[in-house]
Amino acid sequence: MKTKLTLTMEQILIEKAKMYAKEQGRSLSEIIANILKSMVTDVRDKEIEITPLVSSMKGTFKAPKDFDYKKDLENELTKKYL
Repeated sequence: MKTKLTLTMEQILIEKAKMYAKEQGRSLSEIIANILKSMVTDVRDKEIEITPLVSSMKGTFKAPKDFDYKKDLENELTKKYL
């Protein structure tokens, strides 16, 4: 259900925003709604199902304390591409 929202801001900002919306071929309401959606949508809102297989793997890898994964990755990529 759509509901009207009244915003108060500087006139120059409104004018520039309307010009921007026109250039984009979209309505100002649509642009503002998309901005607000992106602000309030949180990754935590989306439930990610963890399968039993993934759960069983959790904590099975123990890297040495001095393990530098960036250095190891660099070495492996160097071997692969050079």
